[in-house]
Amino acid sequence: MESWVIAALVVVAIALVVQVTILTMMFIQTRKTAQQVEKTVNDLNNKVSPILTRVQILLDDTQPKISTMVSDAAHIVYLARGQAQKVDRVFTDATDRLRGQLVRADRILTGTLEAVEEAGTQFKHSFWSPVRKASALVQGIKVGIDLLRSRRGSSKKSDEPLEQEEELFI
Repeated sequence: MESWVIAALVVVAIALVVQVTILTMMFIQTRKTAQQVEKTVNDLNNKVSPILTRVQILLDDTQPKISTMVSDAAHIVYLARGQAQKVDRVFTDATDRLRGQLVRADRILTGTLEAVEEAGTQFKHSFWSPVRKASALVQGIKVGIDLLRSRRGSSKKSDEPLEQEEELFI
């Protein structure tokens, strides 16, 4: 039995040596990898650092200009809004005035047309009424003259004037 214990101890010792060897190799490899990563990080840092410095300087230089531009843009928008409100007030006032003038012109034209219509009606009554009366008078005189002619002529030709009057009447 002792031989089995010695054999097991030898196997355990060999396994321990193999594990220590593997761990040592892993430690050495990890150290090399860490050194390479550190070297790469240092190289990257050396290359990026000037770029970041320049970007920072550029940002520091342009930040006041950008702030000024934003401030100026805000002021321009403020002024534009004020001008738009003034233009709106002017157009509203002009529209109201124009509407008032149109109402006034409409009243004037309506009054004028009513006056013209009234004058036309009065002219019609004052002109045509005497003309009708004169026409009726002339017609009456004509009928009277025709009647007198017909009586004079009736002693000579009693039938002819009556027939002529009837033909004219039809």
